[in-house]
Amino acid sequence: MNRRTLFKVGGLAALAGGVHVLPRAAAQTSPSSPAEARADYTIRIGTGLVELAPDRILSTTTYNGQFPGPLLRFKEGQRVVVDVHNDTDTPEQLHWHGQTVPADVDGAAEEGTPYIPAHGMRRITFTPGPAGFRFYHTHRRGGNDLRLGQYNGQVGPVYIEPKREPGAHDREVFLVLKEFEPFFSRGGDMEQHFLAPATLVKTLEDAGEAAMRASLAKGMPHGYEVGYQLFSINGRMLGHGEPIRVKTGERVLFHILNGSATEIRSLALPGHTFRVVALDGNPVPTPVEVPVLWIGTAERISSIVEMKHPGIWVLGDLADDDRGRGMGIVVEYADRKGKPQWAKPRPSRWDYTRFAASRGLAPAPDETIDMTFEKRNAADHGFNEWTINGVPFAMDKMEPLFRVRQGRRYRLRMRNASDDIHPMHLHRHSFELTRIAGKSTAGIIKDVAMLGGYQEMEVDFTADNPGLTLFHCHMQLHMDYGFMALFDYV
Repeated sequence: MNRRTLFKVGGLAALAGGVHVLPRAAAQTSPSSPAEARADYTIRIGTGLVELAPDRILSTTTYNGQFPGPLLRFKEGQRVVVDVHNDTDTPEQLHWHGQTVPADVDGAAEEGTPYIPAHGMRRITFTPGPAGFRFYHTHRRGGNDLRLGQYNGQVGPVYIEPKREPGAHDREVFLVLKEFEPFFSRGGDMEQHFLAPATLVKTLEDAGEAAMRASLAKGMPHGYEVGYQLFSINGRMLGHGEPIRVKTGERVLFHILNGSATEIRSLALPGHTFRVVALDGNPVPTPVEVPVLWIGTAERISSIVEMKHPGIWVLGDLADDDRGRGMGIVVEYADRKGKPQWAKPRPSRWDYTRFAASRGLAPAPDETIDMTFEKRNAADHGFNEWTINGVPFAMDKMEPLFRVRQGRRYRLRMRNASDDIHPMHLHRHSFELTRIAGKSTAGIIKDVAMLGGYQEMEVDFTADNPGLTLFHCHMQLHMDYGFMALFDYV
């Protein structure tokens, strides 16, 4: 399917603000041609233009010449064939984030997935699952090149049709949050105060602060961080895209993806609340209404908003600077005119445990794996080096750090000896949150979870998908400089 066919068949903005659907090709078989002569879906990786605003047009790597990449709608359990063409000069990886696919399809070189060669193509076949909101993105290392990895435009949503939707709604809207024009800076403060519980572990704090003081005393600068000039929702800056048009009384199901390389995002809609029904595509045991959504890098939130406060509003980030640079989208009620309005919501904290099962504890694990995460300030040519149990991941060796056995339930006990928040991701598996900052919980299934600075978190997963499995912080700058580890089945 070429781009002309794509836009002719599926180019209507069925989903707010420019997320287009990539339709499934019609099945064509004949006695003289094999059933898989034609792929169900075609994705092309190549350089394209993204018009964030009339005076903000930039060139970046995209999927099918657009940002975000086209929405792929799969059916759980129904096998698909996807052709991925790489029209760039460098080998690429396309990662199926949140799906339980084999290692050779997952899209991570660390697991042994073959690269999509430069100016080449790779056909992959897999059975989508689990149901819910997933996404696809590049898994290339960026390092010190801000044109590579998730700093560019290689992000697209995936929705695997569930047998039963997590909440009653009138329509759905997909939103992809993303920053552009990245730049390096020396250090910087990350927002920390939105997480709850807020319990810090004194020994982790003492160790992390002592390590930083010792580094600075040696004359080391603060390690590089990444900032951004431009912000967007569905590839458009606030005020420059089509608004989300709603009617009074409508129940809109928002599927929101944080497609950032490094940023944690917040979202609020004045006069409205979000009824969170799914996290990372998985229905939550207890849907809860919240005034603000906090979304870690690569996290997804599905929430229902009842439209009962007519007006023209800004759905945007709490940070004035980020909204000013584009992180927002207009929500416009029918028959309302005027300038979009913004009002800061009441203070609140983001607490995963609010969405947990009301009673009961997670089953006991067969084995517990202890992990400590540490930062070596500016240790790698000015970049912070990250370690898991004292070991930075080596791309040249790619040696597994942990070994698991098929069918066993494992508890990952994570200890963060840095002041950074880390959105931790496990490939090819989902995990259950079991303890956060000293508070036990159960029933919340995710594939990314934010671990607060100087805090502990425990998650359980069942080893039910054999093969090399990558575990890492989803901050591009962290994973590129050591914050990864491999699990292997024995």
